[in-house]
This record gives sequence, structure tokens and C-alpha cells, in this order.
Amino acid sequence: MRGEEALRALTLVEGWNWRQLRQALARETLLRPDSAHLGDAALMAQLGRPGVAPEGRFFPDTYTYAKGSSDIALLRRALHAMDRHLESAWAQRAADTPLQSADQALILASIVEKETGQAGDRHRIAGVFANRLRQGMLLQTDPTVIYGLGEKFDGNLRRSDLQSKTPWNTYVRAGLPPTPIAMPGKAALLAAVQPAPTQALYFVARGDGSSHFSASLEEHNRAVNRYQRGR
Repeated sequence: MRGEEALRALTLVEGWNWRQLRQALARETLLRPDSAHLGDAALMAQLGRPGVAPEGRFFPDTYTYAKGSSDIALLRRALHAMDRHLESAWAQRAADTPLQSADQALILASIVEKETGQAGDRHRIAGVFANRLRQGMLLQTDPTVIYGLGEKFDGNLRRSDLQSKTPWNTYVRAGLPPTPIAMPGKAALLAAVQPAPTQALYFVARGDGSSHFSASLEEHNRAVNRYQRGR
């Protein structure tokens, strides 16, 4: 039993971005900080993924570790866990998915993760984005804009931010962003590859965690007025 008592645990949270993950590792004083002096590119090369962006590549879960073990070893476990979950989800993809690769599924899953306030809406939210991708519509999803702003984001998304010239701004750039924007969990991965059949092209937060879905811009504008502007 003594060996078990010596194990510590670190939980990587669904929806965290890479910056938050690295901060969590740095707070674990009983992990050996082997990654602390490495930049993103060098760290990914050490993990055997040279040229791959780290964002979204680590599976959110609780990982146990022994005092004094390397933070790189923990990251390697999380990386391989995401590989397995992504491979499993991609194998279950719908026949009519607009996604062309498992990497695209990971990117969409990260957006679904950030957009979902209530678990029951997850597949419908994915359905909206799938419809938009099929029709060549801009995704226009705020979490991608916020991600692109990085540490400049102060908690208040302004109209001018929606015109920001970052690679992740889906208000001005067509298709999926170049990388994930967060760590998606298993449910978001499955939603991305198995979106709910829906006519909806829009959704807006109701304020209680759930979303209102609309098939037309007119209906969506009414919903925005009702739920966001209180009219």
C-alpha cells in the first residue's frame, strides 16, 4: 500500500488550452520539470511529433504519477491517450461527414468542446458546424477568435475583435482553423464525427447553459434579440 500512497494525480481538464496545460504542469512541484526549458517545437520533437502543434494533442483525464517522475513522461501518456481516442472516434465517423481527416475531426471537436454549455446540445452544435462546412459558410465561432487573440483577450469580445487578422478567426477565414483551440474530451470527439442531423445553421446561448438552434438568419436574429439582448 505504501507505493500507492506515494502516487500523486494531475487532472487535465476538458476545454483547457495548451497554455493552461503548461501552467498546470508547472504547478506540480512533485513532477520533475523537464519540459520547463523547452519551447513548444522542441518539446513536441522530444515527444516524437516534430512539426506538430501541441494544441489539443493531449487527452483530458486524470493521470497518476510518482513523486520525482518527469513531466514529459506524463505528457507522453496524455499524447498517446489522445491518439487512441481520436483514432477510435475517426473509425466511427458518419458516412457523410464533411471532415477529410482525423486531424480535422480533432480541430472541430475542440470547437464543439468550447461551444457546448449543456451536454445534450453537443451533437446538434456539431451538426450546425457540419452544415456550415458543407455549404461553404464561415463558421463564425467566437471561441476561435478568442483563441487567436491569446493573452490579449481581456474577457470582453468586441466587434473589432471579430475582424482580427489571426489564422484562427473564423469570422474572416473560411473553413476550419489551422489547429485545435483546446483539448476536447471523448464526448466532443464523438460529436464532431457523428453530428446530429439538423437543418440548423445557427445557434445562440440561452443563458442557462443550453442553446437555441435556428435554420434561418431571420429566426436566429429573433433568438439573439430574445436571449442576448433581452428584447
